[in-house]
Amino acid sequence: MSKRFTTTPIHEGGCFCGAVRYRVAGEPSSSVICHCESCRRASGAPAVAWVTFQRTCFEIVAGKPAVFHSSPGVVRQFCGTCGSALTYFNATCPISVDVTAGTLDEPDAFPPTAEIWLENRLHWQPVDPALDQYVGSTSG
Repeated sequence: MSKRFTTTPIHEGGCFCGAVRYRVAGEPSSSVICHCESCRRASGAPAVAWVTFQRTCFEIVAGKPAVFHSSPGVVRQFCGTCGSALTYFNATCPISVDVTAGTLDEPDAFPPTAEIWLENRLHWQPVDPALDQYVGSTSG
């Protein structure tokens, strides 16, 4: 009699210099491109791609990220050595963590399905008409 095993996918990532590494288990609940001013300023980029996972499945496995409270209830983690933006935690959604897609070892595994906060999009930043479009967040 054979046993049926299920395996939970493990995804890993880290900062540019390698000082901070993380691991997350499971499949993401979403993958979006965010155009909000806060994300733009925190990353220095015109938009940021985020992949959302269950918070309980996320762990730092090497190093200790620096922390910045960017707005009430929001905590962003980044590498204190090279500055790579790593995560976004929001108290309004305590069960999830957003990971910057570009810091995943295999970012192509999670193509975005939506663009959010288009009301804050830089006018010269193109949108992808193949993605769902939201003026604000996906929740409203």
